[in-house]
Amino acid sequence: MSDAYGPPPSPIAAGLACRCPRCGRGRLFSGYLTVADRCEACGLHMADHDTGDGPAVFVIFILGAVVVPLALWVEAAFAPPLWLHAILWGIVVMGGTIALLRPLKGVMVALHYRHRTPES
Repeated sequence: MSDAYGPPPSPIAAGLACRCPRCGRGRLFSGYLTVADRCEACGLHMADHDTGDGPAVFVIFILGAVVVPLALWVEAAFAPPLWLHAILWGIVVMGGTIALLRPLKGVMVALHYRHRTPES
């Protein structure tokens, strides 16, 4: 968190934008979910920032909180057949997972960078 790179960006903003947690300019990912080895803007070594299963857990909680009430409302209001529920909510869950997983992993990496211990 050196001043040589300017004020550090917010971990939430840098993570959601999938940008380097130190400078906020370089790309955080080299693939869809693969964290880049180094930031191309400031040279920060990012390969060691492990998020574990944290992003997946948050995706499950967020999508569960959104999809379950919607599915119950659709059932009560329209009573579609079960096969239609399976197709509809399967698509919603898969799309939501693809949309949320990368930004949430970015936030977790940025928070890990910001709050890591000095020896890590």
